[in-house]
Amino acid sequence: MEATTETKPQPATWRIVLAAIFDFFTAFWVFGILVATIFGGKTESGFNLTGGSALLLFALIVAYFVIFNKYLGGTIWKRIFRARRS
Repeated sequence: MEATTETKPQPATWRIVLAAIFDFFTAFWVFGILVATIFGGKTESGFNLTGGSALLLFALIVAYFVIFNKYLGGTIWKRIFRARRS
């Protein structure tokens, strides 16, 4: 008896790259506005973070990618573009 392994087709590279770009910008704006609202830093054109609040923003962005990819099966845009690799 022969063991057959079925391979799922992998998503196109452009989908993976586009999902990563959209994920970064989405996380940057959502967490940026959130941190700026809590710690003060909102401006008329968005937000301006420096020092500890800027470090917190980047830590939240990294946590977003780690948590979503490791524990939730993929980030928001990876799911939308169906860009998850098996």
